[in-house]
Amino acid sequence: MHGAAHSISEVIFGLSPLLVSLAIFVFTYAVIVTERINRAIVALLGAGLMIFSGVLRQHEAFAGIDLNTIGLLTGMMVIVAITQKSGIFQYVAVVAVKAVRADPWGLMVMLSVVTAVLSALLDNVTTVLLIAPVTLLITDALKLNPYPYLFSVIFASNIGGAATLIGDPPNIMIGSAAKLTFNDFLFNLGPVALVVFLLTLIPFYLIWGRKLHAAPEDRAEVMAFDEKSAITDTRLLKQSLSVIALVILGFSLSHQIGQEPATIAMFGAALLLLLRAFEKGAEEQTHLVHHSFAEVEWVTIFFFVGLFVVVAGVEKSGALEILAKQIAVFTGGDLGTTAIAILWVSAVASALVDNIPFVATMIPVIQKMAPLFGASDVNTLWWSLALGACLGGNGSLVGASANLVVAGFAERAGQPIRFIPFMLLAFPLMLMSIAASSLYIWLRYL
Repeated sequence: MHGAAHSISEVIFGLSPLLVSLAIFVFTYAVIVTERINRAIVALLGAGLMIFSGVLRQHEAFAGIDLNTIGLLTGMMVIVAITQKSGIFQYVAVVAVKAVRADPWGLMVMLSVVTAVLSALLDNVTTVLLIAPVTLLITDALKLNPYPYLFSVIFASNIGGAATLIGDPPNIMIGSAAKLTFNDFLFNLGPVALVVFLLTLIPFYLIWGRKLHAAPEDRAEVMAFDEKSAITDTRLLKQSLSVIALVILGFSLSHQIGQEPATIAMFGAALLLLLRAFEKGAEEQTHLVHHSFAEVEWVTIFFFVGLFVVVAGVEKSGALEILAKQIAVFTGGDLGTTAIAILWVSAVASALVDNIPFVATMIPVIQKMAPLFGASDVNTLWWSLALGACLGGNGSLVGASANLVVAGFAERAGQPIRFIPFMLLAFPLMLMSIAASSLYIWLRYL
């Protein structure tokens, strides 16, 4: 208590730390939502204000950064940056198109399935970084409008990402905070992710599937592509796939071997860098390492860093404890009501603001509620939060990082995805998936 009192006396102009931290928090969010200034800049400025205003000391700010999340994302981004140099992703694209004989609706289903599976195994931001360019390549060759395909890729990435610990950044954060393993996520969220995925294909078919047509000559041209020519570096391909297999094995056994996901991902990245640099001269090694690190999405990484500090300030001032008590009062401490409330609140909130800051805010809230429910029951709340945040990310363009990555590719290809038209279609589809999730949580846990 002494530490809290000490910092409270030092907040700027003697203002209430609760008000100061909330003002910084709301200001940071508001500017992120406008998209006027890059979100990494805004988050880092918000973090700086938390420290300069006296709400946090520097050591408290550093303690608030979840390095497990940062390490896992960075490690996976390095692994993918190196792997894509082998041409494996182009190869997968051509095989996928040929498997459905270049049929436009079959292609949409195939791209969605590949996106969902890869999002569960790699993570959804990484997956769309690879799938979006491939989608644009194929739709261009078949002279199809890329919008429905990119839309389905966004949805599939967030649904697939919900199924595993590493699929979506919110799950990484929840797993890290609640000490939940890769297998916990797979067994608890895998089944509902599959159901939601299959349900989502129905409106996709009704809206677009029936109307998609490609000219026979365009289909014939695509069928003539040679997938083997896509693989440009066989040695790198074998190295990358071996390391990815080891990393995924490490994730699934993380509990048994007593290692955190960040350590496994970073070690995998270092191993792949070593294999790639082997037998090369010093200058070439430097160039390779520079290039691999340059491919990391540093904007996303620093956005996280700033955000963790902003949320740490709000937590320290006691705002989250008040919120936790309010939710408990509103739901009367009833597990069922609390779980469903968290699911719906997190879904709507994650659609309106990026799901990462929202989950960062909610984790301490659920931790504060834990004594009310006990260990096994509190896991139901974690599953509600994970489903709400991951699936809610589909509700708008700013709902998840993966959405913004796809939008970036679309814009470069001259097919921009607009905020309002996307949301008018995406939001109702997202609510449908949350309704299905409510039923699942009710039947399985309550």
